[in-house]
Amino acid sequence: MTYPVKDTLVWCEIPVTDMAEGVAFYSALFDVQMTIEDGGPNPVSFFPKQGDDDVAGHIYPGKPAQNGEGITVHLHAPDTLEATVGRAQKAGAEIIGPVVDLPFGRFQYAIDPFGNSISVYSKSG
Repeated sequence: MTYPVKDTLVWCEIPVTDMAEGVAFYSALFDVQMTIEDGGPNPVSFFPKQGDDDVAGHIYPGKPAQNGEGITVHLHAPDTLEATVGRAQKAGAEIIGPVVDLPFGRFQYAIDPFGNSISVYSKSG
């Protein structure tokens, strides 16, 4: 049986305690300029994506789980894993452990400046 939908993840929301600081951090991580959108019930800043049907996420004003104790969102590196992790660390992320190698890619765990558990992922090939 074929699963009826392309992606099981629809989108993710990452809470930040300061939107301007969140935009600065995630803009540095993704190496793009993100902006704050005020069109919904809360201000948000959307992660970059290529097409309207692509899965992504956003940051919003909220209370993060502290010390990386919440869920982990794996974010795709826009260039090399090392370059993206370097930007994240320079922007305030705490890097956790060594790079994890998998048959299909590699990733690096980190805690963003707000306490959220994230990882940066790079696909092999």
